[in-house]
Parts: sequence; C-alpha cells; structure tokens
Amino acid sequence: MIEYKRYTLANGLTVILHPDDSTPLVTVNVLYKVGSRNEEVQRTGFAHLFEHLMFGGSINVPDFDTPIQQAGGDNNAFTNSDLTNFYNVMPAENIETALWLESDRMLQLDFNQKSLDVQKKVVVEEFKETSINQPYGDLWHELSALAFSKHPYRWPTIGLVPEHISDAELSEVKAFFDRYYKPGNAVLIVAGKYDEHIRSQIDHWFGSIPAGDVHFNPIELEPLQDAFRQKIVRRKVPADALYLAFHMPDRNHKDFIVYDLLSDVLSGGRSARLYQNLLKGTELFSKVNAYITGTLDPGLFVVESHMLEGADMDQALALIWAELNLLAEELVNEEELQKVKNSLISSVAFSEVSITNKAINLAYYEMMGDLEKINHQEEEIESVTAADLLRVAKEIFTKENCSELRYLREET
Repeated sequence: MIEYKRYTLANGLTVILHPDDSTPLVTVNVLYKVGSRNEEVQRTGFAHLFEHLMFGGSINVPDFDTPIQQAGGDNNAFTNSDLTNFYNVMPAENIETALWLESDRMLQLDFNQKSLDVQKKVVVEEFKETSINQPYGDLWHELSALAFSKHPYRWPTIGLVPEHISDAELSEVKAFFDRYYKPGNAVLIVAGKYDEHIRSQIDHWFGSIPAGDVHFNPIELEPLQDAFRQKIVRRKVPADALYLAFHMPDRNHKDFIVYDLLSDVLSGGRSARLYQNLLKGTELFSKVNAYITGTLDPGLFVVESHMLEGADMDQALALIWAELNLLAEELVNEEELQKVKNSLISSVAFSEVSITNKAINLAYYEMMGDLEKINHQEEEIESVTAADLLRVAKEIFTKENCSELRYLREET
C-alpha cells in the first residue's frame, strides 16, 4: 500500500504527499495535464517543445540545472500524448530548492526570442535524428495516421513535421503556456523524507501563483473502425517489418487490465507465445512482440515483427493471425494465466521501490481521476479470468479492427 495525503490549494493545484523515511532523498514531481492530444493539427509537437522550454529559464530563475546540481540533486522530464511530467530528486534537506524552481516556472517562463530559437533548434534536430535519419524512425507517424483518422493520437508526440516547430511564433508559444501550464491543470507530488513543515513550504512557494483559466480544445473522438486498413511503405531499413494495430479501450476502461494481460500472454517474456511459437519455432522472425499504448483515450494494441533475410511476409502474417485467432477461440490455461499475473504483479511491486517511480505513478493515477486505484492494482490483476481474456480477444482481434503497416526495404 502506498500511503498518501491529498489536498488542493485555493488556486486549484492538487498536492499529494507520500512519506517515506527509509530514504534520505525526496522527489518533487509536477505533472501537467497536457500532451500531444491537446495540440492543434497545424501546430503539433508543442507539448514536447515545452518540455524543453521549461528548462530554459523562468521569471526569477535563469538556469535550472545549476541550482539542482548545487543542491546535490538531479532532474529530468518526459512528454507523451497525454501529459508532461517533471521530476527532481535531491537530499531531503534541500527540498525547497526543488519547490522554488518548480513554482517559478509554473508562475511564468522567461519568454524571449533567443531562448525560443535555441529550443526550437534542439527539438528540430531531435526530430531529424529520431524520426528522419533513424531506421523505422517514422513508424509512429505512419502507424498512427493509418489507425486514427480524427483523434489527435494520429500524430506522435514529437509532431507531424519539423516545420510546425521551426515556424512557431513567440506569441503562439506564450498562448500555449497560458492555456495549459496553470495550477489547476497540474499535480504536485512530494515523495520521500520531508518534515512537518512541508505544507507551509508548499503554500509559500505555490499558493500565490494565480489560478488562471485553463482552456482545453475539444478533442474529436475517433469513430469506430469498421474496415481493414493497409499501407505499404519502402524505406532504408535493415529488414522488412510488419505492424498490426488494433483499437482498444482507454486507460480507465474496466477491461484495460485484461488487454494488458492479453499482451503479456503473447509477449511477456521468453515463455510467452510469440517468442516460443514464432521467434524460436520458425525461421521467419528476428523480432516479434505485442504491447499496448495505454492512453487516456482509446488506444492501440500493437503486434510488431521484424523479418529475417528472405522471410515470406505473407507466411509470417498468417502465423501471427493464427496466434491471435487461437486466443479468440480457446481459453488460456490457468497456469499460463497465473504466470503472467505474477509477472505483472511483480512489476507493480518493483515500481514501488523507487520514490521517484511512486511519485510519477501517484501523479498519473490522480490525472486518471481515481487516485486510490493505485493501491488496488494487485486485486485488479488477480480478478481477471481466462474467460475475460477470451471475450476480449474475440472483440479486438478482427480483420475490420486491424490496421496493417508493411515496412519494406528499398530495392537497390
């Protein structure tokens, strides 16, 4: 069980405190409920750009890394389709350094053309490095656009094209900050060793920040996919690859854990079906696995495979479908199901060892709207039956729910 106390400041900031005296460290984590799903189609990549801009200096702090390092700490951040998260880890006695830094950039970034130009260049170079110059780098550009026609999940977090970032004006960037980076759209977590003064410290640093007006663009729901989709692309890649994407429910759906376990039956280690039956059992695959995107809105269940030299892709595809159809036709035996349950429960327990992981997880469950659910994950996992897996497999693994992307090597 993760012990926590939750309360809200007058300006709307949600605060969650998790005590852990077993460590001399403290993690200060701030989650903003803004990701690439909140962007406009003509200006994608903004949430990721802001992950960088938030380290570029704020109204009273010209440099973030130096104070953190001087306090004996470390910090980092990540962005995805649903959120942006910043975390700071340091000795507990220096906690106010992190509170000061996070509150100052929540209050106001130091918007100037020079800082924006620097960060735009960094983000554009990252786009080129990861999405253009790297083999399979545009996978999520292609697969997302194939599987989604309306929802903002149709573009990846890094954005549709680098020009959306390189052409961004300072006024647009300011407007994006003013819309989303406000106390009422944020969750502050303090996890680790802190003393009885923590509430007054938080109130001192965050309580006077104006609430602002958080305004979300309406998000267009993805219509039900009712026909098979296929796309073939040719790229400079080392091997042919095949991706099957199936629409699945959102992170809060009652069956989400069933889909999670279903992906583990297929690809949860060396004893899983895809490894045993396809990777070891044939001479077609160099890589094959299954995973879910786990997004706030309905997402994707993906089966990914890379071919060996000379492998027949149609034969490989038939074998993958045979594995998926088997899950939709026969009950998973209890021993196999319990094995994947135990593995997932172990992963949950392992994630609760680190105070930083606990802080991030607390923020995420709060964003989902049911914080206490973090303490009932094991029960949720254990409640899944073989009949649940069969039912869900029948629902998801249909041809009309499938988007197939074939990645073929360019012919020389």
